[in-house]
Amino acid sequence: MSSRPLIVRIRNLFKSYRRGSQMLPVLNDISLDIEEAEFMALMGPSGSGKTTLLNLIAGIDRADSGTITVGGLDITTLSETELAGWRANHVGFIFQFYNLIPVLTAFENVELPLLLSGLSKKERISHVETALRMVNLSDRMDHYPGQLSGGQQQRVAIARAVVTDPTILVADEPTGDLDRVSAEDILELMERLVHELGKTVIMVTHDPRAANKAHVISHLDKGVLNARPQADF
Repeated sequence: MSSRPLIVRIRNLFKSYRRGSQMLPVLNDISLDIEEAEFMALMGPSGSGKTTLLNLIAGIDRADSGTITVGGLDITTLSETELAGWRANHVGFIFQFYNLIPVLTAFENVELPLLLSGLSKKERISHVETALRMVNLSDRMDHYPGQLSGGQQQRVAIARAVVTDPTILVADEPTGDLDRVSAEDILELMERLVHELGKTVIMVTHDPRAANKAHVISHLDKGVLNARPQADF
C-alpha cells in the first residue's frame, strides 16, 4: 500500500453532452485516485471518454455531477474565473500538435505562461532557462518552431508546461504526431519529470508502448473505468 499523498481524487463523476434533443452519456460514475509523482495512462477506444476525463481533471470542462479534488481543492465548486486562475497556476498542458506560436522563439513560447505570474523579467528568464535546460534545448532557445524538428517542438511544449511548476501535467496523445525514436525520447523525458522532479502526469494515449511507461493504466470503455497498476511499479 503506497503512502504517497493523493493529488487527484475523483468521486462519482458523470458527464453527458447534448446532441440535438438527445443527451449522450460520456462518463458514467467514475471514481479514481491518482497519487503524487504517479504516471497514469488513460486508454480506450475512440469515443470512450478519455479526453473528456482529462479535460475535466484539468478544469477545461465541467462535470454534470460528482467531485474532482486536485491538490486538496474541489475544482467543481469554482466559478469560471476562479477555474481559469486555478488552471494557470496548477495545470501544465502537453498536446499532440505542440500548440506553439510560430512567430515566437522557443524561449518566448516557454515564457508565455509566466507573463501574468507577477514574476520580474529576471525571474522569468531564470525559470525559462531552467525549463529549457531540463528538456536539453538550451542551444535552441532562440529558434522558432519552424526551425525545430517535431520532437524538439514537443520538448519546447513540455518546457512550457512545467515552467510554472504545476500541480499536475496533463498530456493528450503527446507522442501521436512523432516518429518512434522521437516518441521514445519524449516518453523518457516525461519519466524523468516524474522520477526526478516528482511531477504527476496524466496521459491519454492510443499507443501501448507509451502506456507501458506509466505506473498505472486506466482503461475507459463506454464511459466506465477500469484501472490497474503496472507490475513493476
